[in-house]
Amino acid sequence: MNQKLENAKALYMEGIRDGHARQAVEKYTGDRYTQHSTGVKDGAAGFIEFFEPFLERNPIRHIEIVRGFADGQHVFMQAYQSLNNGEYKWVTMDFFDTDANDKIIEHWDVIAEYVGETASGRTQIDGATEITDTGDTATNKALVRAMIEDLLMPNGNLDKADEYIAQDYIQHSVDIADGRDALVGMLTSSERALWYQEIVLLIGCGDFVATLSRTTVDGQEYAQTDLFRVENGKVAEHWDASEPVPAAEELANSGKF
Repeated sequence: MNQKLENAKALYMEGIRDGHARQAVEKYTGDRYTQHSTGVKDGAAGFIEFFEPFLERNPIRHIEIVRGFADGQHVFMQAYQSLNNGEYKWVTMDFFDTDANDKIIEHWDVIAEYVGETASGRTQIDGATEITDTGDTATNKALVRAMIEDLLMPNGNLDKADEYIAQDYIQHSVDIADGRDALVGMLTSSERALWYQEIVLLIGCGDFVATLSRTTVDGQEYAQTDLFRVENGKVAEHWDASEPVPAAEELANSGKF
């Protein structure tokens, strides 16, 4: 059991699903709690201020942690939330930093609406969940970093796509079909809007690698999370979420990054 991962899960499940925001944030966070979630202020007090009214507005809460892992001091989790019997449905992708006592000291998230079936006929959360190849973590992290820098950033070279992406690439992104060709087609389209500018966080465990990136879409800055599964030395499966970065005057904390 990884206590850092267990503490992050408990903050979610006890604090939000079970409705004990005050008790959970005091139990599972450290001397500081720096917050990057839109609308939530720093600290335990900020968590309580945001989530106590949230719990009142949403008395019926189903939350499922779909995937999660730890990498050193950092934790990644992907969650599905259904509120008030499906009135609202969300996919949340979270990163946590922790202290030497395994308590949470910083949090980033990107939240996307759950839309059900995607362009590939899959959902935003189904697919592989079991972590394998734990001895290959460093290699797989390096592969994903190189793939983003070589293919997804400005001046990327899409002729190298077959070096990184499996031909039968499994896609959970809402608007992209399965397969490497579909991804390359989107990236080479004259209507392409999404550009990666900076990898802010990159953590992994075995065949899974998660990233938080600064991106732009038609000039608007976005926070983008991606979860990749690597198989046989290539990226074989992908999940994501994106969220616009609020204007500076709208921020309740230091921002998405």
